[in-house]
Amino acid sequence: MSNRLNYPPAEELSLNIQGCVLNDRLSQKRIYTSFYNYAMTICSHYSNNYDDAIEILNDGFLKVFKDIYRYRPAYADTFLSFKGWLRKIMVHTAIDHFRKKRKYRYTTEFDAELPVVSAKAENAPDRVSYNEIISSMQKLTPGYRVILNLFVMESFSHEQISKQLGISIGTSKSNLAKGRKQLQKLLLHQNQIRIPEYDSGISSFQGANIKIGQ
Repeated sequence: MSNRLNYPPAEELSLNIQGCVLNDRLSQKRIYTSFYNYAMTICSHYSNNYDDAIEILNDGFLKVFKDIYRYRPAYADTFLSFKGWLRKIMVHTAIDHFRKKRKYRYTTEFDAELPVVSAKAENAPDRVSYNEIISSMQKLTPGYRVILNLFVMESFSHEQISKQLGISIGTSKSNLAKGRKQLQKLLLHQNQIRIPEYDSGISSFQGANIKIGQ
């Protein structure tokens, strides 16, 4: 369950949203401050560095304040409803940012040599934590990282990824597979352990509630 200690109560959040609709600067500041860390985490997943993440975040908040009059709660929980709406805007802003600055081949290979893995290490997939996976995903080739994030974190289908990035469905599928392999190599190099392959084509990292597949 999300930690809400650093967020305003539902009633205050609703008032701030109404204030933003009226272009009230104080309300905008409160929304920005309250959701800055959450939004920055999302933007960091899609960026190459801090400056890119900040650019995405600021562009995203501009869209939030511009379109907030369109916002309608999706369900009763005010906090989760607004948080989900803001997340969608940040993700789509990151996609726009990637498409505008796209200069990376989707088929770039990862050529680092793999270290020798001991039998003991092969039996320790649970040593891979969620944070390690997220950290390693940020080191992926940009094209792979974006597709992995959209597929795994946002539950986009290959059809949706294809439409959003302007690539074929086949390219989305093949680069998801290559991104997954690159991530496995990064984790292997980082942890000296083997990430198991699954017959279904889905790799499930034990100890982290995250699945990466085709």
